[in-house]
Amino acid sequence: MPDAQHASRPDLHVDEGVCTVMFAFDIARAIDLDLAERLIASIADADGHRETVRNSRRAPEHFDYRPLPLCITRPAAALEVGGFHTGPTLELTLYDFGAVSVAFMFPLAGPFARLRDLSAALYENESLLNEARSQLDRLMQDLHAALDRPDVVPIAEDYHVFHIARATLPDGVSTYDAFVEANRALVAGILRSERDPFSAQEIGEALAARLSYGEHDLTLIDWNASIVFDRAAADTLSVLEFANVELLELRALDDKLDRSLDEVYRLVHQPMSLANRFTGGAHRLRRVARLQMDSAALFEGVNNALKLVGDQYLARLYRLAAQRLHLPDWDTTVLRKLGTLDSVYQKLADRQANTRMEILEWIIILLIAFEVVRAILHEGL
Repeated sequence: MPDAQHASRPDLHVDEGVCTVMFAFDIARAIDLDLAERLIASIADADGHRETVRNSRRAPEHFDYRPLPLCITRPAAALEVGGFHTGPTLELTLYDFGAVSVAFMFPLAGPFARLRDLSAALYENESLLNEARSQLDRLMQDLHAALDRPDVVPIAEDYHVFHIARATLPDGVSTYDAFVEANRALVAGILRSERDPFSAQEIGEALAARLSYGEHDLTLIDWNASIVFDRAAADTLSVLEFANVELLELRALDDKLDRSLDEVYRLVHQPMSLANRFTGGAHRLRRVARLQMDSAALFEGVNNALKLVGDQYLARLYRLAAQRLHLPDWDTTVLRKLGTLDSVYQKLADRQANTRMEILEWIIILLIAFEVVRAILHEGL
């Protein structure tokens, strides 16, 4: 709820806030979170706890992560971006399906308009990305025993959230929604990390995904960033962070499926000698089955990690974030490629079965011919 301390200010003044910059990575096929928690407990400069959706609104209790991610807090050197400095710590959130989210926090205070410069400076910021990768390397060394098939996927997904916990609205403006409507171009520029002016159509598109729970909170979601006006937003941040991780995992899985399909096509068109019809075909079939099972298991693990059944607000929040990040489109693409992989597997299995039947038929024919020849020779003798 807005304060009355600076009611005479002509523009919105951020009294308390934080910009959370998240980088999502895929580092392994899976992470043993229980073992990772025990390993973290033995490290002096790290603190770990299991993450939950810290719901601040009335809602059923039967929703949360499955299983709970592990959140690790570590001290970090101050980094400067766009005139703002990171806080003394950073957070790493580990998910059991092999993903890690590295989050930097920039304390916010002052004129709201300054956030446009910060947002523009954060866009594809190499210094933050390099620091995130450095923290990731250190984490993998500390938790190597808890990682199943450790392998860092080259791609990363970044997302930043501007959380305004307390602010003073300008004179004559009573809600955050009214402030946004009066400053559409500025808010759109923050969401899109752009300093140049937008067209009215683009501004409308940038501000289209918004939702509120009460009169004095507002969340705006876009593909690059979100702005959250709310005193307590831990649950909102958790859902947005997970959506960014899910995007990373779907992109990584899509790339993996592309490579798997290329490999399968090579296997299908690779000629086999008669001697390898049995063993070579079975090897190909097992290889395709392994690729199919690994990909399907990862897809199911990511999609079933967060349960929001029963909390209508967080469910709507996640749905808006998913639409902004085009997660349904990625789901469709991945499912189509999984279906293609399954179709290829079935064709290979059918071809393998037909090959065996043909060989058995030829064996039977040869045995019959051998018996006929032997009978003729026996009669001749």
